[in-house]
Amino acid sequence: MSPVFAHGHLRLYLLVLLADHPMHGYELITALGDRFGGTYVPSAGTVYPRLAKLQDEGLVTGTADGRKTVYAITDAGRAELDARAAEVAALEDGMTDSVKSLADGVRASVGEAMRSLRADLAASAQAPRGQTADEPVDVPTAGASALREVEMVLSSFRQQVRADLRRQATRGTLTADTVSRLRDGLEAVRRSL
Repeated sequence: MSPVFAHGHLRLYLLVLLADHPMHGYELITALGDRFGGTYVPSAGTVYPRLAKLQDEGLVTGTADGRKTVYAITDAGRAELDARAAEVAALEDGMTDSVKSLADGVRASVGEAMRSLRADLAASAQAPRGQTADEPVDVPTAGASALREVEMVLSSFRQQVRADLRRQATRGTLTADTVSRLRDGLEAVRRSL
């Protein structure tokens, strides 16, 4: 996956967020995750060094509030945003495209994993090799019962996972890493059958 922000753009966007109101680091991380619909949430190791650099440059201030530091944009930071208004507008447009692209990737990955799982289940329910479609399938009662139970478990699992992923997306914590772990986990389950 290509970087979400080009060089220097995360730093610039932190100024954009702080122009609205002061925030502590976690609030900034959450605001970025919300802006990306949960498809991208930067790590603390990505955000805090940039905030420190912005402080060093005099573009933001940091004030201790208990165990948190609240960051606020300075007049110099606002001047930086004004001077780079065209770049900020282009950044906003690019972010909209990035959100769409990341969401499409998440959607495709989850859809692919579900199709693969459905295909595997359908294949396991088919008649033994060499049996024609007209011949009755002799599924032992225990096998038919287990197949129905598997289908119910999968249906319930799918609903629960969709609800969990939607909650993560709403909170801004759904990441490409989550999708990758889901895909890998489903593939591991499929291979173990």
